Amino acid sequence: MDMSQSIGTASDLVLETLKAGLEIEFGRGAGEALAHRFLEAEEADFRWDARVEERWIGTYESADDEDFELDRIAICGRLDGRWFCATMLVDGDGNPHGMMGCRQFRSLVRARDAMLHAH
Repeated sequence: MDMSQSIGTASDLVLETLKAGLEIEFGRGAGEALAHRFLEAEEADFRWDARVEERWIGTYESADDEDFELDRIAICGRLDGRWFCATMLVDGDGNPHGMMGCRQFRSLVRARDAMLHAH
């Protein structure tokens, strides 16, 4: 048997599972608030994992003299029931190191359009 689901559904499921686990640990009602704090603290990682599409924009020119290079990647995806477009800083191994900006949209079409026009 093969089960599959869209990445948007999967990312919503991850957030719901996080909320449920936090409610078990900290009591009823605490899960929602704590889940949003986790989301804020680790937003770049959550958004990177929730992406459905990505587009390379270019290398990241850092003001600091860093020993490694980062790329700017435009992504679109769905997290917590909302479509978004974000510009991420990603290393050569595909690990996010930060987020330069993020906008939310009502539909995948608008989020994808924003990703395609990101610079």
